Amino acid sequence: QVQLVESGGGLVQAGGSLRLSCAASGRTFSNYGMGWFRQAPGKEREFVAGITRSGAFTDYVDSVKGRFTISRDNAKNTVYLQMNSLTPADTAVYYCAAKIGIIATIATTYDSWGQGTQVTVSS
Repeated sequence: QVQLVESGGGLVQAGGSLRLSCAASGRTFSNYGMGWFRQAPGKEREFVAGITRSGAFTDYVDSVKGRFTISRDNAKNTVYLQMNSLTPADTAVYYCAAKIGIIATIATTYDSWGQGTQVTVSS
C-alpha cells in the first residue's frame, strides 16, 4: 500500500479558496489512480474528484464541477485539490485515497487512505 498524508485544510469564509495537497510515499505513485472524498458530520463519505494515473482524465461530483480542480504531479508524488467559490455545504473532513486500476466513485474500491484534513467554510 501507499501511505498518504493530506494538508492544506482550514477555516475559510464563503466564496474563498483552499488548496489541499496529498503526499504519497511507499510505492510507485504513478501506478495509482487517486481520489478525493469528503465526509461531513452525520453523513456518508462522498466522492469529490478523481484523477487517472497519468493525470489525463478527471472526474467530479456534480456539486463541485466548475469550482474544484484535481491535479497531480507524479514527480513530486503529490495530488492536489484546488477548491474555489467555497460554500458552507463544502464543510467536511477531506480524504485522499489511492487505488490500483481505474478511478472510481465508490470509497470501498480504494486501497489506501490518508488521515483527513478538516475544511470549514463559514457563512
